Parts: sequence; structure tokens; C-alpha cells
Amino acid sequence: MEPIRVLVVEDDPIAADAHAEYVRRLDGFDLAGVARSGAEAMALLSTASAGGTGAQESPPGIDLILLDMNLPDAHGLDLLRRVRGLGLPTDVIAITAVRELHVVRSAISAGIVQYLIKPFTYSAFHDKLGAYREFRLNLTGQAASTTQSEVDQAFASLRPAAPASLPKGLSEDTLRAIIGQLKTLEEPVSAAEVASTLDLSRVTARRYLEYLADGQSVRRSSRYGTRGRPEFEYRWAR
Repeated sequence: MEPIRVLVVEDDPIAADAHAEYVRRLDGFDLAGVARSGAEAMALLSTASAGGTGAQESPPGIDLILLDMNLPDAHGLDLLRRVRGLGLPTDVIAITAVRELHVVRSAISAGIVQYLIKPFTYSAFHDKLGAYREFRLNLTGQAASTTQSEVDQAFASLRPAAPASLPKGLSEDTLRAIIGQLKTLEEPVSAAEVASTLDLSRVTARRYLEYLADGQSVRRSSRYGTRGRPEFEYRWAR
């Protein structure tokens, strides 16, 4: 199978760069481009689907969109509906911090094939896109008609048997507590400050904050003007 060409649609520069780099690291995928808005995404999709004129070669199409729901000029659902309205044979995986059930349901109704909630690790990203590639392989490897068993196998590849889990030693409850605290704060905080508020050890708080920073849900920066060892501070990025 030809490499799957991927368009990253993400307005946050740090997250966009990270997702683009994640795609580059995956076997069987090519990065087709990065769009920071709905308008940029539609322009890239139009270029990829229009074909060339005269002596120009037809540009390769886009097979997969990694779509954030919070864009500066459009909601991800609106962009998804526009893509479907154009009749483009492009699959979509939602990659977003949006957890509202009505958005998830609407995205499923509009035909997304996966929904990946931020923050996530590269391992979770690898698993989701690997399952999607297996799904495409199962479908493209079949003849013009198929059987129920083959269809079932294709869809089953999108749903790994084991759910994605946090790194060893991290708990969902503590992660939610830290996220809840960060979302209420206007100023960045250190691991020691988070630990004091939530009655955690500084080392434990820092592990969770670093996990969130690696997933681009938290911005990490150096705190200047403090004595002793350099200290990082963290701010919710969404």
C-alpha cells in the first residue's frame, strides 16, 4: 500500500509541530502538510484534490486529516461537514482536548474513524494511527465485493483490545485533579506549588506536570529569579 498522506489541522504551534513530527516517525505515513486554521485546511485540501492543468502533474491527494476541534476561524465539526460536503475520500481522526459528549457524538455521526483526547503520549498516537493503517490495509486488500467477516475484521482493527493507559505510577484521579487546578489558574505554577495545594510530593506533582507538558496540554517554561536549582513553571495551554 502507498504511504498514507496526512494533513495536520491544529492551531497551536507547539502541538502542530509535535503532531507533524509524530507523523514523520510512523512507518507507512507521509506528512502532506500542516494547517493552522480551517481556511488553510480547505485550501490545502482543494489543491490536493483539484489535479493539475496542462503539463502540471496532479498533486497527490490527502488520505487522512488529524483534526483539532478548536480552530481560530471554525469549529472542527464545521470543517468536517465541509469536507464531507465536497465528497472527498478523506478519513478524519479527531485529535482534541474537547470531551463534551455531544461533540463526540456529532463527530462520530459525521464519519470520523478515531477520536484521540489530549493529552496523550506518542505511544497512544502510534497505536491509534497504527490501528487506522491496519483498517485501510484490510479494506484495500479485498476484492470489489466483500464478506461480513472481512468487514467485521476491518472495523475491529480500529478498536484495540486493550484501552490506552497512563504511564505506570500515574492515576486518572490525580491527573484530573491537577488538570482541574491548572485550568482555574491565571498564572503559571511550579511543581512545588501544585504539590502543596493537592497534598502531593513535589516529585509526584512534577511527574504529572511533565506528562501533561509532553502531551502539549501544558506549557512548560523556566522560572527565573529563584535561588538554587533552576525551576520550571507550568500553565494550562487550552
